[in-house]
Amino acid sequence: MTSDNAAVSVHGTPRSVVPWLVLVAALVFFMVVLGGVTRLTESGLSMTDWRPVTGWLPPMTETAWQAEFDKYRASPEYQQVNAGMSVEAFKTIFWFEYGHRLLGRIIGLAFFLPFMVFLAMRQLDRPLALRLTGLLVLGGLQGVVGWFMVKSGLVDRPSVSQYRLAMHLALAFLIYGALVWTILGLRNPPDYGPAETGVDRKRRIAGWLLALVSVTVVSGAFVAGLDAGRYYNTFPLMYGSLIPGSYQSDLPWWQNPFENIAAVQFHHRVLAVLTVFAVLVFWLANARSQLTQKTRTSLLALAVMVLIQAGLGIATLLSYVPVWLGALHQAGALVLFTLAIMVLSSLRQRRV
Repeated sequence: MTSDNAAVSVHGTPRSVVPWLVLVAALVFFMVVLGGVTRLTESGLSMTDWRPVTGWLPPMTETAWQAEFDKYRASPEYQQVNAGMSVEAFKTIFWFEYGHRLLGRIIGLAFFLPFMVFLAMRQLDRPLALRLTGLLVLGGLQGVVGWFMVKSGLVDRPSVSQYRLAMHLALAFLIYGALVWTILGLRNPPDYGPAETGVDRKRRIAGWLLALVSVTVVSGAFVAGLDAGRYYNTFPLMYGSLIPGSYQSDLPWWQNPFENIAAVQFHHRVLAVLTVFAVLVFWLANARSQLTQKTRTSLLALAVMVLIQAGLGIATLLSYVPVWLGALHQAGALVLFTLAIMVLSSLRQRRV
C-alpha cells in the first residue's frame, strides 16, 4: 500500500475505516443516551423476554399487543407500581425499550458487516484486527449484560439491580471509549521523536483524570439505580448538612456505599466536585506550558465541559430529575469522557 492510493491513508489503513468507526461511536453515544431516557421514563422492564435473533419486529396486531401486555402484567413492576395500566399506556413505555434494543441490534450489524468486509479484503493490520475483534466480543457481551440487568427486575423487585445497572453502563463507556481511542490513534498516530520535557508526567496525570471521570460516571449509575437523585434535592448542602445524618445506615459497612441512598448520592457529589477541581487545576497548571496546540485545545474544552456538566448535574438535582435534563446530564458525561480521552491521546508520543 502506498500513500498515493486515494483509498488508503499514509499509515496503511483504508481511509474508510475511520468514518466507519466514527459512525459506530456516534451510534453507541446515542445508544447510551437513549438507555438513560429508557431508565428515566421507567420503560426498561416493559419487555419481559429477550430474543436476540428473532426479536427485531414489535407486536403488529392488537392480539400481539395484548399478549405482550399480558406478559408484562405478570411482572413485579406492573403488580407493585403500574397496576391498572392500560394497553395504550403500556405501548408508550414499550416503544422506548424496543427502540433501545433495536438500536443495539443496528449497532451490531453496523460494526460486524463492514468489519467482515475489511477482514476479507485483508485491509486491517493484525493489531487493529485484534482490537476490533475484542470490541466485537464486548458488544456481544453488552447484550448479555443488558438482559442480565433487566432480569433482576423481573423476579421479585420492580426495579433493576443498581449493581447490574452500573455494570451495564460501565461496559457501554468502555466500548465507546475504546472506539474513540482507536479513532484518535488512526487519525493522529503518535509522533516519533524524543519525548518533550515533562510529557510523561502530564500523560500520567491525564490518565488519572480519565480514571476519575470514569469512576464518577459509574457512581452516577448507582444514583440512577436507586433513584437517589429524587432525594436531598438541595445543593451544596444535603438538607442543611454537608454530610447527611442518614449517611450511615443499619446496612453492613461494605453495602452502605452502594445501597444507602444518602451515601450513594453523597459519594457522587464528592467525586463530581473532585473531578471539577482536578480538571481545572490541571488546565491552569498547563495553560502556559509547552504543549501542542491539539493538547491545549482539548484541555481547554475539557475544562469548559467539566463546568457545564457540573451545572447540568446540579440543575438535574434541584429540579427533581426531569427526563430531558437527566438525559442531557448523561450526554454531558459522555462528552466529558470523550474530551478526557482526547487529552490523554494527544499526549501520546513514541520515542526513537
